[in-house]
Amino acid sequence: MQDRTHLVDDITGHRRMRRNRKADWTRRLVQENRLMVDDLIWPIFIVPGSGIVDPIAAMPGVNRMSIDKAVEAAREAAGLGIPALATFPNIEMELRDETGSNSLEANNLINLATAAIKKAVPNIGVITDVALDPFTSHGHDGILRGGEIVNDETVDQVARAAVMQADAGADIIAPSEMMDGRIGAIRMALDAAGHQSVGIMSYATKFASAFYGPYREAISTGGLLKGDKKTYYIDPANGTEAIRDAALDVEEGADMLMVKPGLPYLDICWRMKEAFGLPTFAYQVSGEYTQIKAAAMNGWIDGERAMLETLLSFKRAGCDGVLTYFAVEVAKILAKR
Repeated sequence: MQDRTHLVDDITGHRRMRRNRKADWTRRLVQENRLMVDDLIWPIFIVPGSGIVDPIAAMPGVNRMSIDKAVEAAREAAGLGIPALATFPNIEMELRDETGSNSLEANNLINLATAAIKKAVPNIGVITDVALDPFTSHGHDGILRGGEIVNDETVDQVARAAVMQADAGADIIAPSEMMDGRIGAIRMALDAAGHQSVGIMSYATKFASAFYGPYREAISTGGLLKGDKKTYYIDPANGTEAIRDAALDVEEGADMLMVKPGLPYLDICWRMKEAFGLPTFAYQVSGEYTQIKAAAMNGWIDGERAMLETLLSFKRAGCDGVLTYFAVEVAKILAKR
């Protein structure tokens, strides 16, 4: 028999990586990570009123919704198999003040939305944030005193707000304001109020990023912000500090961890999952979403492929799921496969 060995066989030692790539069926057979509808959390924006679906200019395809429309959206999400929503309020300007006091109103916008969604669609999870930025007149995540975001007073307030959100039916509290000690304080407050079953998804590493701009438009805080958030968000240059911060949240009782933003911090996702083994999530934030949408609208990239590729990258980096404004769009695509 004629020896058909090629120089390439000698170079590779007869190991050819392309064998497993030769056909669709082999590629599917050896695929290491898969994106599923179970991986998706859909962030939505709530406004006062009824019958409102208000497009957000900086986030094509994303709307602010009144509670009744949010309930309809929740039904659609549940029908597609999306496990959970993350809700963010855009309250009236006249209700915002220096301390974000409306966060402590039992019947505020976020709590009314939670109650309505859980009543109408009990099988979908509701994740709520206790950061004060939607409620403050200055756009910061905490209480502003003498030009400083005061840590301990803010922690007291967000812990009280967390209990009210749990009373309204929130399944998971996701504190994003990055105050020291907040996870432990919220856990103690929830347990004391009998909410032992309510989880905490810590924004364990929230960076002082340039990618939040469209979100701030969505909740109308961009024009309010005085200064920046660098005294409480993490420096984008600091990976080790981010893991130390997450470690404290784990010690204080976080049930799940989140990295925000997502794509620029895939290394942090991986390090966090490897270090702690807790369920780990990435938030594909508004700036990440808008980049893909804008480039696709201009015909510069294949928007669908880019969307799916970025979401798959989070899975490859060790994430158990992703908060993404693409959730419904992706769920519809996956349902056809």
